[in-house]
This record gives sequence, C-alpha cells and structure tokens, in this order.
Amino acid sequence: MIAETVWTKEMEFEGRSESGHSVVFDGGDRHANGPSPMEAVLMALCGCTSVDVVSILKKKREPLTSLTVSATAEQAAAPPRVFTRIVLTYRIGGAVSKKAAEDAVELSKNKYCSVSKMLEKAAQIDFRIEYANDSSGDVSSK
Repeated sequence: MIAETVWTKEMEFEGRSESGHSVVFDGGDRHANGPSPMEAVLMALCGCTSVDVVSILKKKREPLTSLTVSATAEQAAAPPRVFTRIVLTYRIGGAVSKKAAEDAVELSKNKYCSVSKMLEKAAQIDFRIEYANDSSGDVSSK
C-alpha cells in the first residue's frame, strides 16, 4: 500500500492513495477545507469497523437496513496529542438480533478491524450499540 501527501497551500495538503483517491487535509485551526489528519484517523476507524459489521451481518443473513458508526475521542493534553480513549457508537437499523449485532461488533473490534487494532495500542476503545428499531431505547455497552 502506498500513499502520499502534497502541500498545496497554507496548512492544506492533498492526500493521495495508490488506488487513485484523494482527500484534502486541513491542518489550520478551523479545518475549513477538510478534516485534520487526526479527524481522518477517527473517520477511518468508523469506516473500517462499519465494513466489518455490515459484512458479518450480511453473511449471517441478518435483516440490516442501516448502520451509522460514530466516534467520540479524547486526546492527550500535550503533544503528541494521541487518542487516549475512543467510544464507538453503533446505531443499527432493521430487525437484527441483538446477539448477532453484539457478535459482529466484537469480531470487528477483536479480530478484523486493522485500524482498531492499531489504535488500541495507544487508546482504550469502548463501544455501545443502539438499536434504531427498538422502542425501548435499549443500549448495549461493552
């Protein structure tokens, strides 16, 4: 895998991937024209685990209709401002069994998500699951 960034102006950089995709990183205070590199890492974590969970639930033939994964992160106070704690919230839609959802999230966290495995060397990663179609508002946390 190969990637590069090119400084374009002020504190903006264009990141390019070997597969031909690009993203603008904005290291300025307001991040007006793109995510900061650390925001991009957090987005990559959400993307990585989302791919796993959808794949696992589809293989289990669960009736998944939607998935949103959000992350809240705490960072060290002084440079390097690494993540110290991350909480992932999985909002699952469809009549997916709670056991299947919990198993899929656990498998992603503990086996498949490469981004999670790298980040957990520096940060505690916790998760919670919300079921969009559950009128009781049940939330699972691990």
